[in-house]
Amino acid sequence: MNSQHREKEKDIKQRLSERVISYFIGQYAKVRYKIWMLRKEDNESELNLQDFSRICSENVLPVTSPLALISQIQGSGGTLLSQLFDGHPELHVHPHELLIGHPEKHNWPRIDLSDGPEKWFEVLFEDIVSRYNREGYKMEKENKESFPFIFIPALQREIFLNYIDSVQSITLRDVFDAYMTSYFGAWLSNQNYYGPKKFVTAHTMRLATAKDNMESFFEIYPDGRLIFIVRDPNSWFPSAKKRWPGSYTDVGRAAGEWNKSAQAMLWNKEKYGGCVCIIKFEDLIRKTEAAMRFLAEFLGIEFDDILLTPTFNKFPVKANASFKVKDQGTLNSLLSTEKTLTEHEVDTIEKETSEIYSLVRRESVRFE
Repeated sequence: MNSQHREKEKDIKQRLSERVISYFIGQYAKVRYKIWMLRKEDNESELNLQDFSRICSENVLPVTSPLALISQIQGSGGTLLSQLFDGHPELHVHPHELLIGHPEKHNWPRIDLSDGPEKWFEVLFEDIVSRYNREGYKMEKENKESFPFIFIPALQREIFLNYIDSVQSITLRDVFDAYMTSYFGAWLSNQNYYGPKKFVTAHTMRLATAKDNMESFFEIYPDGRLIFIVRDPNSWFPSAKKRWPGSYTDVGRAAGEWNKSAQAMLWNKEKYGGCVCIIKFEDLIRKTEAAMRFLAEFLGIEFDDILLTPTFNKFPVKANASFKVKDQGTLNSLLSTEKTLTEHEVDTIEKETSEIYSLVRRESVRFE
């Protein structure tokens, strides 16, 4: 980890020591077994962060489950699906967009085993956790709604290095297992830490668009899964234009980017077969139970009613949409955004995307 990250860790240690302990004892004593261990280990009234981290590190659970990756063009429902998975007892759900990409988030990180553990951790570390520690988790910076997020980067580093030390012959999969173990071990406010898990689920925009990314992904996770959500471009474009005006103001350029994502769905499905599924965004909204029952079977987990409600760390959340949202849960109103399109935009989208959209719909899961 570089000096900037070390300074961040030092600052977090000083700022969070008393806050973290009191927060847990007050709100999460009944949720996290670590707190019970903490009280058992220390009979004094004051606890220091070093003891706290040591106890957490000693009681960390290995996370060796394969990764189920959700990836497509932004504005297509990746965050929503991740929130629907959240809280399922057989899943570790990464709580925000997976940002292990290097050098950019849409590049699958290339780990050189000759570099050593310190470099591996530096490449994979998601420094956004420091902001969430300060502000709480927010789906967007401007959102007023936030959720408690307690995460100690120094503890994550310690867990990562300890895990690597415990493995005799390191493989690439071991490095990623070490990272997932360290991430979920250092995320102390996680309410779904315990119990057997079959998958880690996470979403990252555009990661699956590049063939070399997916070759690396399936090399590390041959037991992994890839989930795509395809959204009608007539519904997707006005939403993307409003939320990311710098990238999607021009309808022709936006249609080209949408096509790249859709084409990636087709060749990934052709190459990786049963490890890949394509879900229509409209079905995720209108046929949520049918879609989530299918995805539960796809991941080999039991269906649970928690899959029907978007949550963050088991707290109900509002839909992450570019148009105003007042209610929590999935929203049919997200499907009506095409009403804001101009005639020129409708014609351009039809001309540029209709053929490939038809092909992708053919490959997507059908719900009667």
